[in-house]
Amino acid sequence: MADVNIKINGRDYTVPAGSSILTAARMAGIEIPTLCYLKDINEIGACRICVVEVKGARSLVAACVYPVNEGMEVFTNTPKVVAARKTTLELILSNHKKECLSCVRSGNCELQKLCHDYGIENEEAFAGVKTHYEIDRSAAHMYRDNDKCILCRRCVAACEKNQGVGVIGANARGFDTHIGSAFEKTLAETSCISCGQCITVCPTGAIAERDDTAKVIAALNDPEKHVIVQTAPAVRVGLGEEFGYEMGTVVTGKMVAALKALGFDGVFDTNFSADLTIMEEATEFLGRYTKKENLPLITSCSPGWIKYCETYYPEFIPNLSSCKSPQGMFGSVAKTYYAEKMGIDPKNIYVVSVMPCTAKKFEAERLDHTAVEGLADIDAVLTVRELARMIKKAGILFNVLPDEEFDAPFGLGSGAGTIFGATGGVMEAALRTAYEVLTKEELKELDFHDVRGVDGIKEATYNIAGNEINVAVCSGTANAKQLLEMIKSGEKSYDFIEIMACPGGCVNGGGQPIQPAAVHNNTDIRAARAAGLYADDKALPVRKSHENPDVKAIYAEYFGEPNSHKAHEILHTAYTKRNKY
Repeated sequence: MADVNIKINGRDYTVPAGSSILTAARMAGIEIPTLCYLKDINEIGACRICVVEVKGARSLVAACVYPVNEGMEVFTNTPKVVAARKTTLELILSNHKKECLSCVRSGNCELQKLCHDYGIENEEAFAGVKTHYEIDRSAAHMYRDNDKCILCRRCVAACEKNQGVGVIGANARGFDTHIGSAFEKTLAETSCISCGQCITVCPTGAIAERDDTAKVIAALNDPEKHVIVQTAPAVRVGLGEEFGYEMGTVVTGKMVAALKALGFDGVFDTNFSADLTIMEEATEFLGRYTKKENLPLITSCSPGWIKYCETYYPEFIPNLSSCKSPQGMFGSVAKTYYAEKMGIDPKNIYVVSVMPCTAKKFEAERLDHTAVEGLADIDAVLTVRELARMIKKAGILFNVLPDEEFDAPFGLGSGAGTIFGATGGVMEAALRTAYEVLTKEELKELDFHDVRGVDGIKEATYNIAGNEINVAVCSGTANAKQLLEMIKSGEKSYDFIEIMACPGGCVNGGGQPIQPAAVHNNTDIRAARAAGLYADDKALPVRKSHENPDVKAIYAEYFGEPNSHKAHEILHTAYTKRNKY
């Protein structure tokens, strides 16, 4: 593409033709503020915060959608531009619930920051009638408060374009416009898959995860409860962002120390149950592959993907692995094996999960197949954001904590378990084990680069012990739809498929720290966090699930072997076709 010469604030720049003014300014080191814009997802020029002056134009233009051309002169910060942005902010505030001190997004709200940056002193400059909506708390994983919504439509775009679900949109018109579902249904009445991608792109506190911290604090203060916690692989590369660490920094030791300081009776690693998942799932795959039954086998670690499959593609339910997710497996062994080992009544064991995923809250409420009848495998699920709030509220100085180790018997996880948090990680972990099981030889090169990276769909073929195994890795349910349709049409054929609901996998889950649009637009958050997991994998002494000594011990002492009858009773589950609303 040819370049064009333009001026921005009186200085000369050469930028690619066809670039928006917003993109060109960023290349020049100038950040134009936005509220609705998200690169490649929501480029609609609706909020008018990004307006700039263009010499010769009759009015201010929206920088996010206005293309540059040869000789253009742009002014990004003139008195006229500043005045327009301030007026727009005052208009937004005129119909906004101003609960900034108590809002869950206080300090990390894009609207709040802009109001501070532009010196908004009169929040009631345009006082008058306000719309009012009841808070929708119907969903298992989140709530929606439209009184804080600024109609940026980022959530709508994420739901439709990234996830291919589209259960929310703009309802009504004019002053009555609001984000809702068809026929004003509550979120629980729709085919929402609980992925939480809408939460991570919202610039305000209009949508947020259901807060379960009070439940967990109550359990920690109950002398009758033995409260244990597990932390998912992606948490260790997300939590640090809440305390000022560079994106992708592994903070495992400080995370464990903080959890122990909060008072948990046991702090365990979901990497352990991720390894357990691989033992069960790899064995399940080899059994199906040998018999050529219900192929391709499709992974079941992502509850958002499972809910999507049950709702939109129930014909693929027989292809789903019957393995519970690592979260579910941990809860199951905690209330069976661990309860017996510790001599504790399972009713008194309270299992908390810290997850990068809001769909895990939904999964925890699936009581159709639990290890102990009448007891949930998981009692409470916290997102990374909720854990950070608990740590801050308790006055724990995260950054100065000395590193501590996970507790036994679920404290050791392999590198294979660690990379579960990145798209392709489950596939790679399974291949490490499947190769050595099939060939009876040591795998020299453990990194399967073909299934790594943030591409929505990846394919590879591996020759293992004379068997040609075709695999695919997919993240984001919009991509899952594309993949499944190709399989249905006969265009593609695979033996083993990994699908994660969130683009990029768990590192980009709906429960991870929220980054502002400026970071989303200019940083590949998925790749940065995934790099931390791959580095952690490289550094660990055990990098294959089947070599985890704690996993070997639980099979020797309790399950016998992978896919045994007892393992199926405790570690496996079933799925149900759901109505699509």
